[in-house]
Amino acid sequence: MSLVTYLRDRRLTAAIVVVALALVGGQVLEWWLGPAPKTSDFIGPPRSGYVLHNFTMWAYDIDGLPNFRMVAPHLERRDGDDSLYINTPTYLIPSKKPGIPDWDGNSLYAWVNKAGDLLKLQGPVYMHRPPYTDAQGTLTPETTMHTSEVTAWPKENRMVTAEPAHIVQGERTINGIGMRANLNDNHLELFDESHGTFPPRKRKS
Repeated sequence: MSLVTYLRDRRLTAAIVVVALALVGGQVLEWWLGPAPKTSDFIGPPRSGYVLHNFTMWAYDIDGLPNFRMVAPHLERRDGDDSLYINTPTYLIPSKKPGIPDWDGNSLYAWVNKAGDLLKLQGPVYMHRPPYTDAQGTLTPETTMHTSEVTAWPKENRMVTAEPAHIVQGERTINGIGMRANLNDNHLELFDESHGTFPPRKRKS
Protein backbone atom coordinates (compact mmCIF):
# COMPACT_ATOMS: atom_id res chain seq x y z
CA MET A 1 0.00 0.00 0.00
CA SER A 2 1.42 3.37 -0.99
CA LEU A 3 1.71 6.32 1.48
CA VAL A 4 -0.79 8.36 -0.55
CA THR A 5 -3.37 5.56 -0.39
CA TYR A 6 -2.71 5.12 3.35
CA LEU A 7 -3.26 8.83 4.10
CA ARG A 8 -6.32 9.00 1.83
CA ASP A 9 -7.97 6.15 3.76
CA ARG A 10 -7.12 7.81 7.06
CA ARG A 11 -7.76 11.48 6.25
CA LEU A 12 -9.28 12.35 9.66
CA THR A 13 -6.42 10.85 11.60
CA ALA A 14 -3.87 12.56 9.37
CA ALA A 15 -5.62 15.93 9.79
CA ILE A 16 -5.56 15.63 13.59
CA VAL A 17 -1.86 14.80 13.54
CA VAL A 18 -1.09 17.79 11.28
CA VAL A 19 -3.04 20.21 13.54
CA ALA A 20 -1.34 18.87 16.65
CA LEU A 21 2.10 19.28 15.08
CA ALA A 22 1.23 22.87 14.09
CA LEU A 23 0.15 23.74 17.64
CA VAL A 24 3.29 22.28 19.16
CA GLY A 25 5.43 24.12 16.65
CA GLY A 26 3.68 27.40 17.42
CA GLN A 27 4.25 27.02 21.17
CA VAL A 28 7.93 26.24 20.61
CA LEU A 29 8.35 29.36 18.42
CA GLU A 30 6.54 31.55 20.97
CA TRP A 31 8.76 30.27 23.77
CA TRP A 32 11.93 30.73 21.66
CA LEU A 33 11.14 34.17 20.24
CA GLY A 34 9.05 35.67 23.07
CA PRO A 35 10.42 38.01 25.77
CA ALA A 36 11.96 36.63 28.93
CA PRO A 37 9.56 36.26 31.86
CA LYS A 38 9.40 39.26 34.18
CA THR A 39 11.30 38.93 37.41
CA SER A 40 9.88 40.26 40.65
CA ASP A 41 11.94 42.91 42.43
CA PHE A 42 10.14 42.24 45.72
CA ILE A 43 12.46 41.06 48.48
CA GLY A 44 11.09 39.26 51.49
CA PRO A 45 7.92 37.34 52.32
CA PRO A 46 4.60 38.48 50.80
CA ARG A 47 2.72 41.03 52.86
CA SER A 48 -0.80 40.08 53.82
CA GLY A 49 -3.73 42.09 55.10
CA TYR A 50 -4.31 42.53 58.80
CA VAL A 51 -6.69 44.08 61.31
CA LEU A 52 -5.81 45.94 64.51
CA HIS A 53 -8.13 46.67 67.41
CA ASN A 54 -7.75 49.46 69.99
CA PHE A 55 -4.41 50.66 68.65
CA THR A 56 -2.21 53.76 68.95
CA MET A 57 -0.17 54.85 65.93
CA TRP A 58 2.63 57.43 65.90
CA ALA A 59 4.13 59.05 62.80
CA TYR A 60 7.54 60.76 62.98
CA ASP A 61 9.18 63.47 60.91
CA ILE A 62 12.58 63.25 59.23
CA ASP A 63 14.25 64.39 62.48
CA GLY A 64 12.65 61.56 64.44
CA LEU A 65 10.25 63.84 66.33
CA PRO A 66 6.58 62.91 66.87
CA ASN A 67 4.55 64.32 64.02
CA PHE A 68 1.11 62.77 64.35
CA ARG A 69 -0.66 60.43 66.77
CA MET A 70 -3.83 58.47 66.09
CA VAL A 71 -5.90 56.28 68.41
CA ALA A 72 -8.81 54.20 67.10
CA PRO A 73 -10.76 51.01 67.83
CA HIS A 74 -10.30 49.49 64.37
CA LEU A 75 -7.66 49.56 61.61
CA GLU A 76 -7.56 47.43 58.47
CA ARG A 77 -4.86 46.92 55.86
CA ARG A 78 -6.21 44.97 52.92
CA ASP A 79 -4.40 42.41 50.75
CA GLY A 80 -2.50 44.06 47.90
CA ASP A 81 -3.11 47.56 49.29
CA ASP A 82 -0.62 49.18 51.66
CA SER A 83 -3.11 51.91 52.60
CA LEU A 84 -4.74 51.94 56.03
CA TYR A 85 -8.50 52.18 56.63
CA ILE A 86 -9.45 53.40 60.10
CA ASN A 87 -12.77 53.72 61.95
CA THR A 88 -13.67 56.58 64.35
CA PRO A 89 -10.12 57.85 64.97
CA THR A 90 -9.06 60.47 67.46
CA TYR A 91 -5.78 62.21 66.70
CA LEU A 92 -3.20 64.62 68.00
CA ILE A 93 -1.20 67.01 65.80
CA PRO A 94 1.85 68.28 67.72
CA SER A 95 2.64 71.96 67.48
CA LYS A 96 5.84 72.89 65.66
CA LYS A 97 6.39 75.99 67.80
CA PRO A 98 7.32 76.16 71.50
CA GLY A 99 4.60 77.48 73.77
CA ILE A 100 1.75 76.69 71.36
CA PRO A 101 -0.42 73.72 72.38
CA ASP A 102 -1.19 70.74 70.15
CA TRP A 103 -4.31 70.28 68.07
CA ASP A 104 -6.56 67.31 68.84
CA GLY A 105 -9.66 66.08 67.05
CA ASN A 106 -11.72 63.23 65.67
CA SER A 107 -13.51 62.08 62.53
CA LEU A 108 -15.83 59.30 61.42
CA TYR A 109 -13.25 57.54 59.24
CA ALA A 110 -9.64 58.02 58.17
CA TRP A 111 -7.45 56.79 55.31
CA VAL A 112 -3.63 56.84 55.27
CA ASN A 113 -1.59 56.20 52.13
CA LYS A 114 1.32 53.76 51.87
CA ALA A 115 4.00 56.41 52.49
CA GLY A 116 2.17 57.80 55.52
CA ASP A 117 2.40 61.37 54.25
CA LEU A 118 -1.21 61.74 53.05
CA LEU A 119 -4.20 61.53 55.36
CA LYS A 120 -7.91 61.77 54.55
CA LEU A 121 -10.36 62.47 57.36
CA GLN A 122 -13.78 61.36 56.16
CA GLY A 123 -17.23 62.25 57.42
CA PRO A 124 -17.66 64.96 60.07
CA VAL A 125 -14.33 66.33 61.31
CA TYR A 126 -13.79 68.12 64.63
CA MET A 127 -10.58 69.84 65.74
CA HIS A 128 -9.68 71.63 68.95
CA ARG A 129 -6.77 73.63 70.40
CA PRO A 130 -6.61 74.81 74.03
CA PRO A 131 -6.09 78.49 74.88
CA TYR A 132 -2.53 79.73 75.38
CA THR A 133 -0.54 82.87 76.13
CA ASP A 134 2.31 83.75 73.78
CA ALA A 135 5.72 85.19 74.69
CA GLN A 136 4.37 88.75 74.51
CA GLY A 137 1.66 87.93 77.06
CA THR A 138 -1.18 87.93 74.51
CA LEU A 139 -3.91 85.40 75.24
CA THR A 140 -5.17 83.30 72.31
CA PRO A 141 -8.56 81.81 73.24
CA GLU A 142 -9.60 78.21 72.76
CA THR A 143 -10.14 77.34 69.09
CA THR A 144 -12.56 74.78 67.64
CA MET A 145 -13.18 73.76 64.04
CA HIS A 146 -16.08 71.84 62.52
CA THR A 147 -15.91 70.66 58.92
CA SER A 148 -15.82 67.39 56.89
CA GLU A 149 -13.92 65.46 54.19
CA VAL A 150 -10.46 66.84 54.99
CA THR A 151 -7.28 66.03 53.08
CA ALA A 152 -4.21 66.57 55.24
CA TRP A 153 -0.42 66.35 54.99
CA PRO A 154 0.60 65.52 58.59
CA LYS A 155 4.34 66.01 58.10
CA GLU A 156 3.67 69.59 56.95
CA ASN A 157 0.68 70.29 59.22
CA ARG A 158 -1.37 71.38 56.19
CA MET A 159 -4.99 70.58 55.45
CA VAL A 160 -7.66 71.43 52.88
CA THR A 161 -11.36 70.75 52.36
CA ALA A 162 -14.00 71.76 49.83
CA GLU A 163 -16.80 71.41 52.42
CA PRO A 164 -18.32 74.06 54.72
CA ALA A 165 -16.15 75.01 57.69
CA HIS A 166 -17.08 76.65 60.99
CA ILE A 167 -14.31 78.03 63.21
CA VAL A 168 -14.75 79.52 66.67
CA GLN A 169 -11.96 81.25 68.60
CA GLY A 170 -13.20 82.80 71.81
CA GLU A 171 -15.93 85.26 70.84
CA ARG A 172 -14.91 85.29 67.17
CA THR A 173 -16.56 83.02 64.61
CA ILE A 174 -15.69 82.38 60.95
CA ASN A 175 -17.73 80.45 58.39
CA GLY A 176 -17.12 79.58 54.76
CA ILE A 177 -17.23 76.92 52.06
CA GLY A 178 -13.86 75.40 51.26
CA MET A 179 -10.87 75.94 53.50
CA ARG A 180 -7.08 75.74 53.43
CA ALA A 181 -5.09 75.86 56.66
CA ASN A 182 -1.47 75.69 57.77
CA LEU A 183 -1.39 74.79 61.45
CA ASN A 184 2.28 75.73 61.79
CA ASP A 185 1.77 79.45 61.22
CA ASN A 186 -1.98 79.71 62.02
CA HIS A 187 -2.73 80.60 58.40
CA LEU A 188 -6.37 80.07 57.43
CA GLU A 189 -8.00 80.72 54.06
CA LEU A 190 -11.69 80.32 53.20
CA PHE A 191 -12.53 79.87 49.51
CA ASP A 192 -16.17 80.97 49.15
CA GLU A 193 -19.11 82.56 51.00
CA SER A 194 -16.90 83.48 53.92
CA HIS A 195 -18.18 85.65 56.74
CA GLY A 196 -17.32 86.13 60.38
CA THR A 197 -18.13 87.86 63.63
CA PHE A 198 -15.36 89.86 65.29
CA PRO A 199 -16.40 91.67 68.48
CA PRO A 200 -14.39 94.78 69.40
CA ARG A 201 -11.29 94.21 71.46
CA LYS A 202 -11.47 95.11 75.10
CA ARG A 203 -9.47 98.14 76.08
CA LYS A 204 -6.49 97.55 78.31
CA SER A 205 -6.93 99.10 81.73
